[in-house]
Amino acid sequence: MTMETVTKPSVETSRWPPLQGEWTFADYARLPDNGVRYEVIKGDLYMNPAPRPRHQKVVLNLSVALHQFAGSRDLGEAYIAPIDVILPGLASPVQPDVLFIAGDRLDIVKQEFIEGAPDLIIEVLSPSNPLHDRRTKFQLYAQASVREYWIVDPEASTIDIYVLRGQAFAPLGSFGPGEQTRSEVLADFSVHVSDVCSD
Repeated sequence: MTMETVTKPSVETSRWPPLQGEWTFADYARLPDNGVRYEVIKGDLYMNPAPRPRHQKVVLNLSVALHQFAGSRDLGEAYIAPIDVILPGLASPVQPDVLFIAGDRLDIVKQEFIEGAPDLIIEVLSPSNPLHDRRTKFQLYAQASVREYWIVDPEASTIDIYVLRGQAFAPLGSFGPGEQTRSEVLADFSVHVSDVCSD
């Protein structure tokens, strides 16, 4: 997803918008509903335009597969962006492309947002800013104790999967065209990379 930080206001005493590093969920809630997706990570506001069709097709492929797998086994719930995920002390909110929450942790799903770390998060890269998902969110999700993180690159037709080991992510596997993924959080769940990333 394409992400950029909002420029600091020129007047340091300005209360709106807040300075970078000072954004809260209440500030986020004041933003216009204008089709732009906003996130607040460690007090900094990020915004991205509406995703491109190919990005959304990949999100749909993954979310359908995850929903069908988890639903058929009553393992938990899958959700897709836009959805607010509050990671206390870290993000208020962030909006993962696809996420899964195990059935015994569904109490983190509140009426207006999700409050707590999902068990599995999937981000689909945008060609314009892949480092946001590979660096900023990679570190954020590890700090928040997300158990498994998938990074999908539609252009390269690859899916990199990381699992939490202590307080950091370790690679579970990198999967390319013609290969099938695997998951540690959801045993027996897999997708064919070529099917997910097909045009």
